[in-house]
Amino acid sequence: MVQTTTETKTLLPPSQHEFADIIHRLEAGGSMLPDTPENLMQIIGIYKAYAVPMDFYWRDLLYIAERVFLNPLPFFKYFLPQSYLDLHNHYAGDDADLRIWRGEATVHPELLAFMEKGETFKMPKLFHHLWHDRINMEFAEACMRAMFWHGRDMGWGKFDAYLDTEEYKANADRAIKAYFKYNPAMLGLYKLFPEMFVEQVRQLSYYSNLGLFWEVMAPVFFEMSDLYDEGKLTTIPEAMNFLVNGIFAVAGRPIYHHAYIRGECYEIIPKSQGFTWLYEAALPYVEAVFYRTSPFRGTKSYNAQARQVPDDQKDFHYGILYADVFPVGTAGIPPTLLMDDMLHFLPPYLKEYYQQHCRGEADMLIQLGITFQRSMYNVTSAVIQALRQALLYPLDDSNPKHLQKNRQFFESQLERFKREEARLRNIQTPEYR
Repeated sequence: MVQTTTETKTLLPPSQHEFADIIHRLEAGGSMLPDTPENLMQIIGIYKAYAVPMDFYWRDLLYIAERVFLNPLPFFKYFLPQSYLDLHNHYAGDDADLRIWRGEATVHPELLAFMEKGETFKMPKLFHHLWHDRINMEFAEACMRAMFWHGRDMGWGKFDAYLDTEEYKANADRAIKAYFKYNPAMLGLYKLFPEMFVEQVRQLSYYSNLGLFWEVMAPVFFEMSDLYDEGKLTTIPEAMNFLVNGIFAVAGRPIYHHAYIRGECYEIIPKSQGFTWLYEAALPYVEAVFYRTSPFRGTKSYNAQARQVPDDQKDFHYGILYADVFPVGTAGIPPTLLMDDMLHFLPPYLKEYYQQHCRGEADMLIQLGITFQRSMYNVTSAVIQALRQALLYPLDDSNPKHLQKNRQFFESQLERFKREEARLRNIQTPEYR
């Protein structure tokens, strides 16, 4: 639990940082997002709308990593078999490892209903897919690729470094040879281009990583929505604290990659490696997806002479915390695919809010994207508070030197939002729509 305090200002002089007011709010146990009923309603509503497609994302990511594997023509990788619809979430249901959500462990009923009828009517899955009346797994894969691409450069955990070890290559080799055991043509290609195949397995390991990360986040968001509906979640700090407590509760959850080939399990990244949810999945996800990602095609020139893309990966700033939602909101761009997915599952109170504030129905996706941006600033605040709690001192510490260390940490975190593209300034006012 993040403790609140009103003593920091008396023990320390006011911060001189550009975002001093926000830093003081963090020091008092708050979030970067102002604590207003309107903000709370928006972020909880969007967490619910996000959790339903996320319940598909995590299942399909694991299905691809574990079963589709190296299928050279994976036409049906987005068609979840019943076994993965029935797959029990480890954080929901009566048999949960840790029950975060009080709902069922199998696929969410709203998601199941949408998969059957979509926004059109009941028809074969293939027609829904071709009509694009479906969950946009392309968004999930874009997040996975961001983690995969930025993994070497982020400095969190040891997961990515393990992918270059001889042990990993040997595990991948066994799985590749087993998968293509009866396909001499593919085995021949593997012999000619071994690194190409191993690199594909590395990417599949990130499918598994992200699937295991989102398996936790879906029930967290479902439970927050239920608590809000019950009147038990009433402020932004309470919402942030729920996330902080969840981060610590599941921090040690194993991150691994198993492939199932003709009934046998191949441990490509075994659980015995000791990779954990917080350091190998959650923190890399926030860095790669919230902050960095990559310039979306059609929005920036990749021509080196144009210099629209930074030379260093660490300077990338195309995540949701920096996004200008309006120009990004065009067809085929990953955040827009997510907005389209969330639009199907908005709770009634959020729909009513958008009807009051939108410039017509076509504007709803943009408003939804801005709400999502607000909500992810609250999630990022929870990550910042969790890191402070793990690495530094309590907010109500009586030692001014300790409080100064906390302040330096908060100030260093907010340095990244000095960029003009950052939306931290915008989300401070309800007029940002």
